[in-house]
Amino acid sequence: MVAGGLCLCGLIRLLCSLLIPALFLSGILCVCVVVLLWGIRFWIQQRKKQLTSAGRDGKRPLLVAFFHPYCNAGGGGERVLWCAIRTLQKKYRNVTCVVYTGDRGVTGEEIVEGAFRRFSIKLTHPVKFVFLEKRYLVEASLYPHFTLLGQSLGSVFLGWEALLKCVPDIYIDSMGYAFTLPLFKYLGGCHVGCYVHYPTISTDMLSVVRNQDTRFNNAAFITNSPLFSRFKLVYYYFFAFMYGLAGSCSDVVMVNSSWTLNHILSLWRAGACTSVVYPPCDVQTFLDIPLEAEKSTCEYSIVSIGQFRPEKDHPLQIRAFAKLLKEKRLGQQPLLKLILIGGCRNQQDEERVDNLKCLCEELGVSNNVTFRINIPFEELKSHLAEATIGLHTMWNEHFGIGVVECMAAGTVILAHNSGGPKLDIVVPFEGHITGFLAENEDSYAERMAHILSLSPEKRLEIRENARRSVHRFSDQHFEETFLLSVEPLFK
Repeated sequence: MVAGGLCLCGLIRLLCSLLIPALFLSGILCVCVVVLLWGIRFWIQQRKKQLTSAGRDGKRPLLVAFFHPYCNAGGGGERVLWCAIRTLQKKYRNVTCVVYTGDRGVTGEEIVEGAFRRFSIKLTHPVKFVFLEKRYLVEASLYPHFTLLGQSLGSVFLGWEALLKCVPDIYIDSMGYAFTLPLFKYLGGCHVGCYVHYPTISTDMLSVVRNQDTRFNNAAFITNSPLFSRFKLVYYYFFAFMYGLAGSCSDVVMVNSSWTLNHILSLWRAGACTSVVYPPCDVQTFLDIPLEAEKSTCEYSIVSIGQFRPEKDHPLQIRAFAKLLKEKRLGQQPLLKLILIGGCRNQQDEERVDNLKCLCEELGVSNNVTFRINIPFEELKSHLAEATIGLHTMWNEHFGIGVVECMAAGTVILAHNSGGPKLDIVVPFEGHITGFLAENEDSYAERMAHILSLSPEKRLEIRENARRSVHRFSDQHFEETFLLSVEPLFK
């Protein structure tokens, strides 16, 4: 016992004797890191002075940079980008807008022309483009495992390349790369803001893994293994913690919906500087479609708009439609047809469409389902003008531009009872309903049957209510709320 006590005391003395040197070395290391970071920041500021030239009036313009590596794409995120740039150009005369992009196969002029062609957005002043070479670092295909972590770390390296090529005064991440925010704030010395379309990780994703639910982003082999599920949950919690730290560095946070707001507040805990700025939807184009009473009840069309991606859940639409047809065949009913309209980005999307066609054959509804892929905009408007129901089935859609477009075009919308459609879009307007919500195959079939059973006059009333409600998502409303949100960055 005595010998054991002496050994224990000796061990404690040894640890105590090592503690002070360890603390000293840790302190020295921390000081070295701080000095290194300060040195890098000082060097970047000197580089900024060398790279920035004065304007025509002799004053240096205020550089506002948007981090948008895929700015030449044609989605809703790109519409937000170009509307934001146009808004700043109209408001501030001394501002030069910069876009960090990885689109290297085109010129800046071609990118601006593409934005005008796709979105009818005409910029009042030139935009400076900084072309990045390492965009492949944020490609999901580069990280078959630990994709979230890999893409986030890749965005830091891509952000570093962007910072070395152009040091702005104000930095706005408009694509969801939150891990670039501390880089530009602490090393670049910038005021930083962000527009969040969709949180990189959400509390819903954590609950899916925790409950071992099989989803498109949670494979069956993980849900069937308690060990794998527990490991993935730990990984998700670690990533959520780091994501929250990075996001909390932002001086201004804009989110596109109440659903996104709730998740960002939970993860970033930056409520004082966070606000909802609805994305600008081209509602006027669809409002121009004449809204008339239904002339014929011999045929009803149900239209779905959305890229053929797994999260859009097109199989749910087909199964619910098949169930509706099965119930309708019990009596004499008008002809029903489902039109699936969407874009195919690659071979995987094309294979997904082939699988959907096989599902139609399996359920015996091939003659009633039509696929329209990558169609012109005028044809899209034509289908919406003739449709009775607009169909949407994505779980936890962060906003739902397609839902807004269906409502503006005059369809009776039936959307998923979650996310942006539930909290922001398909909500009562001035005390009147604007559409319907559903969650599963049975409820979708029931809601479609209910909508079709309504009188044409009642459907017209709902369509008119929906149209009046979508003005909240216009370009003008976006400009007003965007300017209010970013104002602190210019002080």
